[in-house]
Amino acid sequence: VGATTLVAAGALLFMAIAMLVYSADFFVEGAKGLARKLGVAEILIGLTIVSLGTSFPEILVGSSAAYSALTNGCAAGADCPTDFALGNIFGSVLVQITLILGIVVIFRPLSVRPSWLERDGLLMFMAVLLLALLIIVDGGLSRLEGLLLVCLYIYYIVYLIQHRERIRNEEFEVIEEIRKDEIEPTDWSPIAYFSMLIIGLGAAMFASMQVVDAAIAIAESTSISSAVIGSTVSAVGTSIPELTVALMAAKRSQGVAIGTLIGSNITDPLLSVGIAAMIHPLNVVEEGIFYTLIIPVTVISTGVCLLFMWTGFRFNRWEGGLLVGMYFIFLAIMLGMQGF
Repeated sequence: VGATTLVAAGALLFMAIAMLVYSADFFVEGAKGLARKLGVAEILIGLTIVSLGTSFPEILVGSSAAYSALTNGCAAGADCPTDFALGNIFGSVLVQITLILGIVVIFRPLSVRPSWLERDGLLMFMAVLLLALLIIVDGGLSRLEGLLLVCLYIYYIVYLIQHRERIRNEEFEVIEEIRKDEIEPTDWSPIAYFSMLIIGLGAAMFASMQVVDAAIAIAESTSISSAVIGSTVSAVGTSIPELTVALMAAKRSQGVAIGTLIGSNITDPLLSVGIAAMIHPLNVVEEGIFYTLIIPVTVISTGVCLLFMWTGFRFNRWEGGLLVGMYFIFLAIMLGMQGF
């Protein structure tokens, strides 16, 4: 019975992640179309809807896990939804900065704009470091700390909007061109776009709840903790939108691929986890795996990524291969800690 339950939970997890990614994209397309119909400038769509859209799965998964902890409580042991939420956020940052960025760079070496490092790159590292410190200090995130992270993200968005003319000449105008090439803008009515937005949001919320439930079911049926599932399977699944956009950007030989991943890795440790903590405080249950592996590896990998960017302002294929290798080393150590 245990094996049957495990297979069913695994199948549900993969189907829920697929539904989450597809419905999140449906929501983003509806939001973009509605924004155009309302006369919102393309640059603002790129700065807000597009950049937020790629992180939408992480936002929903973290919020759903926090809501599950709020309504069902946090059982003692490894099946705590808050562990899954934190694992998914740290795991997503780690996946995007090592595995996904590494794959993109192996596919095509990329140049890095110094302005990205001065503004977005350092902020990404500080956001990850701040989140790590807040968790280490008191073993989790309170609602007040979650509010602080969200406010920092809002300040960042306001800053980008205020400097949108300068940014227009940098990475975001290219992101908009890529999106236009990917899907030709349709001329539907505002009601149609609004329907897409509502249907996409509803389906994504439902799918995110199924992701959390399936992950917890797997944790209960095996010796694998929900923190591990969140930082691996769920993190890879919810990072698919970033991989898609980054690969499309790389085809144009633009460093926008890096900008896309950096932007998402600012959103996740600030907005995604901040919203989740505001719904329900996120307490670390599996302290060992978080403090000795997940958090340190994520912080170190982010620092290594920035170091590669500083050296010649270019990502080479061997650096991409090293990043991918770092992720698989992380997986091997994690499996070893789980007794595999």
